Amino acid sequence: MASLKELEAKLKRIEERNKKVESDKAWETSLTRRLLLFAFTYLAVGFYLQAINISQPWLNAIVPALGFMLSTLTLPFFKKKWLELAC
Repeated sequence: MASLKELEAKLKRIEERNKKVESDKAWETSLTRRLLLFAFTYLAVGFYLQAINISQPWLNAIVPALGFMLSTLTLPFFKKKWLELAC
C-alpha cells in the first residue's frame, strides 16, 4: 500500500498536470491565439503572393486569412456536435 507521502506526491503531480491541461485549453480557445493565427496566415500568404508577382498581394491575402480564421471559429461548434453523436 502506498504511503501518505507517496499519495500526496501523486496528487500533486495530477494537480500540476491538470493546471497545464487547463492552461493549454485556455490558449487553444483564446482570442489572442486566433488573432495571431490570422496575422501569421495573412503575412505568409501576402509575402508568397508578392514573391510570385500577383497583383495586389496584400489585398488578396485577406481571403485565405479570413477563411482560416472562420474555420477556427466554427470548429468548436462542430466538435460539440460530433461529441454529441459519438458519445
